[in-house]
Amino acid sequence: MEILWVLMALLMIGFALGPILRRRRVGIQQVAPGDPDGADPANYGFLRQEELDIRMPGPDQDLLEVLDLVQRSQDHRAASQLLAGTETEGERRWQRVQAFAGAASLELQQRPGGVSDSPGGQWLRVWRAEQAKDAGGAAVHAEFLVQQAWRTSSPGTDEFRIIMEEARAACGDAALLAPGDPIPYIIELSVARGLAYSQPEFEKLWLKILDRAPAHMGAHLAALHYWCEKWHGSRETAYSFAEAAAARAPHGSLLAAMPLFAVFEHLPEVNLVSGFYQSEVVTKAVHGALFAVHSARSDDPMLAHVRHLLIFFLVRGERWSEAMTQLVHVDGHVGALPWTLTRDPAADYAVYRAMAVAGYEANGGNPATLSH
Repeated sequence: MEILWVLMALLMIGFALGPILRRRRVGIQQVAPGDPDGADPANYGFLRQEELDIRMPGPDQDLLEVLDLVQRSQDHRAASQLLAGTETEGERRWQRVQAFAGAASLELQQRPGGVSDSPGGQWLRVWRAEQAKDAGGAAVHAEFLVQQAWRTSSPGTDEFRIIMEEARAACGDAALLAPGDPIPYIIELSVARGLAYSQPEFEKLWLKILDRAPAHMGAHLAALHYWCEKWHGSRETAYSFAEAAAARAPHGSLLAAMPLFAVFEHLPEVNLVSGFYQSEVVTKAVHGALFAVHSARSDDPMLAHVRHLLIFFLVRGERWSEAMTQLVHVDGHVGALPWTLTRDPAADYAVYRAMAVAGYEANGGNPATLSH
């Protein structure tokens, strides 16, 4: 019996060391900072870790300028004007609604308010009070409540349920103000996950979104969470949903990358399978995402989301050159999966970036050979 336990321990150690040993075969080794043999991301024009913007996945200068103005002045009017001028059905409006709601939620967390000072995010409350018929403000308020529920309480608790019920009512108010706008229903997808809508109830909500924006990538990602194994579906259901979305994706749509997000949502917490990231299911999903990236418009707001997830899988799969190509396009902004799931998104991203650079150079690459 003791021999059996020893053999099992050796097997577990072999699984753990396998990826490290494979990396050493291609010459990736840790060296001291400043070592002349060290791979330096700065040689490729990449930003230092402390300069990385964790607020969004890619650049949106108009949003950044308005966010800065609103938070400095506590005046909501610039935010209202920006949303009013943003296309209703597009991905960018959804990202901006999330950004404004997230800014207000973080402000409130940092400055809950008290006897001598007003709470953070006061500009959002004033926005709703002064412009009650503003569809943009109503959507931001609904998303704010959703983020507050997930940020301040735990699913299943009374506090979580109360906030989510308030968010559901706010979604309804926002939908009445803009009947053709898919965003109030997209926000409700998170409510549906938190309040455990029945599958028929969820599908009824989903049809409202498909009627308004059938190729909306952000909506599909929000719906995927509901169908995942850890929430109200299964691995098979989530894969089926993602593959169906990819199959009906119009040319140039990033929906072809949906299977990669489904794979990511079902990654094992402990991976003991050698070559998992070179497996058929992962390789097929990666190829679908690469195809989506290559065929998408360069200004698609969801493009950075897909590129960030590709970096994760390409580095894990030791596809260094392809990972570097994605890094060139997104470096500077890291507010996307998978980095946002960690306590320090910039640090986590920087680790993967350093691995990509080291792997690229270990296989003969250098700044001169990297295409931009």
